[in-house]
Amino acid sequence: MSRSTPVHPDHEQREPLHEPLIAWFDAHARELPWRGPQASPWSVMVSEFMLQQTPVARVVPVHEAWLERWPTPADLAADAPGEAVRAWGRLGYPRRALRLHAAATAIVEQFDGAVPDTYEQLLTLPGVGDYTAAAIATFAYGRRQVVLDTNVRRVLARAVAGSEQPGPSVTKAERELAAGLLPADEPTAATWSIALMELGALVCTAVAPRCTACPVRTSCAWVAAGRPPYDGPLRKPQSWAGTDRQCRGRLLAVLRDAEGPVHASRLEAAWDEPVQRARCLDSLLADGLLVRAGPTTFALP
Repeated sequence: MSRSTPVHPDHEQREPLHEPLIAWFDAHARELPWRGPQASPWSVMVSEFMLQQTPVARVVPVHEAWLERWPTPADLAADAPGEAVRAWGRLGYPRRALRLHAAATAIVEQFDGAVPDTYEQLLTLPGVGDYTAAAIATFAYGRRQVVLDTNVRRVLARAVAGSEQPGPSVTKAERELAAGLLPADEPTAATWSIALMELGALVCTAVAPRCTACPVRTSCAWVAAGRPPYDGPLRKPQSWAGTDRQCRGRLLAVLRDAEGPVHASRLEAAWDEPVQRARCLDSLLADGLLVRAGPTTFALP
C-alpha cells in the first residue's frame, strides 16, 4: 500500500465500491460445493484448508470425496491420521491434512463436534491461523471479519491504493484499510468479503486483469492513474523441480498409493539421490506424515 492510502475510508469512498461489487457477485458468483445455504460449516472449513496455495479446480473433486467420506468433524477424528493424508491425494502441502485431522479432533473434544462460530474460538484449533479463522467465521457463519487472501489484497491495492500489486506481506495499514471498508452489518460484510475474493479470482487477476468487465472500474484508483506497473519489493519465486518439496511428494506418493507398509527399496526407486532422499525421509517422519513400521519399512500414520 502507498503511504498516501487512507486508513479509514470515508462514505464517499466506500459506497462506489460496495453496491456495484455486491451486485456483480450476485450475478456472477461461481457455484462451489462449499458455498450456499446447503454447505455446512465443516464443508467451509475443509475448503479453506484445501484452498491454501491450491487452485479451486483441483480442490473441488477432493473436497467432494472428503465430505462424502467424512461428512462431520467426528467422522474424520474417528479415522486414522494416515487416512487423511491418503485422501489428500496430490493437493500438495500434505501437512494440511494432518492439521485438519488434528482440528477435527479438537472440535470433537472441545466443541461437542460442531465447528466453532467465532474468530476467537476458531483460532484455538490446530492449524487455524488468522486468515483461516476469519474466513471460516465469515463464510460459514456470516461474521463481520477482515479476510485478507491474495485476491482480496490485490483488489484493494488496485481499487483503493492505486498500486498494481500489494506488498509481499500484510501491513497494519493494509489491515486497517480493509477493516474500514467492511459494511456495518454482518450479512453484508460477509457478502462483501467473498465478493472481493471472487472479483480477484475471476476479473482482477494478477496477470491480464479484465478491467473492462470490472464492476468498480470507474472508482478504481489504479485505472484512474493509468494502470502504473508495480514498483515495490518483489516476491521470491518458488521453484519445484529437484527441490526437497518435490522429493517429499514423490516419497509420500509411494506410501499413499500402497495398501500397507512399504520397504525402503521402493522409496529408493522413487528418488535416486541418497542424501536428499534421506533428508526428506527424516523430515516426513519428523512432521508425522510417515511412521516407521519396522527396521526397513515405513507406513502412513
